[in-house]
Amino acid sequence: MRTVERPLLLQLTLVVGALLLLCWQGLSLARSPIRVGVTVAQSGQYAVPGSADLEGMRLWVHDINQRGGLLGRPVELVHYDDKSDPQRSTRLYERLISKDKVDLLLGPYGSDITMAASRVAEYHHFPMVASGAADEDIWARGYLNIFGIDAQAEHYADPLLAAAAEAGITRLALVYADNNFPRQLARGVRRQAARYGMRIVFEHEYPQSQTEFGALMRQMRATRPELLIGGTYLKDSIALVQAAHRAGFRPRGMAFTVGPALPEFVQALGAQAEGALGLVSWMRSAGLPLAMDFSYRYKRLYGHNASVQAALGYAAGQVLEAAVRLADSLDRNAVRSQLRGMTFQSLLGRYKVDATGKQTAKTTYVLQIRDGDRVLVLPASLDQHRLRFAPETAADAPQHVSR
Repeated sequence: MRTVERPLLLQLTLVVGALLLLCWQGLSLARSPIRVGVTVAQSGQYAVPGSADLEGMRLWVHDINQRGGLLGRPVELVHYDDKSDPQRSTRLYERLISKDKVDLLLGPYGSDITMAASRVAEYHHFPMVASGAADEDIWARGYLNIFGIDAQAEHYADPLLAAAAEAGITRLALVYADNNFPRQLARGVRRQAARYGMRIVFEHEYPQSQTEFGALMRQMRATRPELLIGGTYLKDSIALVQAAHRAGFRPRGMAFTVGPALPEFVQALGAQAEGALGLVSWMRSAGLPLAMDFSYRYKRLYGHNASVQAALGYAAGQVLEAAVRLADSLDRNAVRSQLRGMTFQSLLGRYKVDATGKQTAKTTYVLQIRDGDRVLVLPASLDQHRLRFAPETAADAPQHVSR
C-alpha cells in the first residue's frame, strides 16, 4: 500500500484548512447580527420609565434570538442613554444611522423626545417604531416614518371619566406638567368633561420638574373638586399625593398617568398610595396576548413586576419584528410599507395605524392601588375588580346656599 509523503500531506492539510476558514468566514458574514438602534433614558427625569422600556426591549431581543433570530440572523440591540434630553437623542440617532449603521430603529421613551428623534428618522427616510409616545401632534406633521403603538394621550382618561359620570361626579380638578403628553391628556379631559356635563373647577399647568405642591393643593381644595386628574410622570405624581395628604384634601378619587403604573409609586408612598388610580395602556390582567407569560419571565429575569413601560418596549420590538418578517427584508421601503398596512396582535394589544402612522386600534385601562397591589378596575367588561370611588365627605362636599 502506497503512503502519502509528508510534504504532500501537509499541503493537503493547508488547503483543506484554508477552505474551511473561507466557509466559516462566509457563514459568519451571512449571520452577522441585525442591529436595532434606540436611545432610552437611563438618567434624568425619565430614568425610571425609560429603564423599564429598555428592559422590555432587551427581553424581546433575548426571545427573538432564542427562536433563531430574524431572517436567519441574530439580533443585537445598540442603545444609548439620551439622558431624557430631546436634543441629545437627536444627536444619538444621527450617530446610530450614520456611524453605527444600524439596520432598524425603535423610538425613545417620552413624547417630547420622540417628537425630536423622529425628525432624524424622517430626514433619513428610516422607519421608526415609537416605543413610548402618545402625543397626537407627533403624527400631525405629515411624516412618513414614525409609527405608534400606544393609544393617544387624549384618550387615556376616557374610561375613567365615563365611570365618574355614572357615579354622579360633576366637579373635576385638572393638573398637568408643561410637556407634550400631559397637555394632550388635559385636552382630552376637557373634551370628555364637556361631553358629560362636568365642571373643571380647578386647572393648573406646572413645570415638569416641580415636586412641591403644598400651595397648589390648598388652592385646589378650596374649589372642592370630587376627582383630581393629573397628567404626570413619577416624581410629580408622588409629590401630589403627599401634598394632598398634608393638606387634608380627600377627594373621591385621584388619578394620574405614569406614576401609579410603576412599583416605585407604592414604594415611595406606602399606605398613602391606597386607592390611587392609574391611567395606563397595559395591564397584566387585561387578557392581552402573552401578558401572563411575559410578566412571569420578566420577573424571573429582572426581579420585579413588569410595568406598562416594559410592555411598551417589548411590544415595539414585536411590531418591528412582524414588519420585517412580512417584508422578508430589511429594505426600508418594504418595512415601512408593512408598518403602514399590517394589522398585528402584540403584547400591547391590536396594532393598526392610519395613513399618518398614528395608532388607531389601542384601548386604555384604569388601575387602582389596593393593599399595595395594582389591580385592573376599568373597563368594567373585563370584570376584574370594581372601581371604588371614596364616599363624599362633608368637608369636601360642595356647599349649596339657600336663597
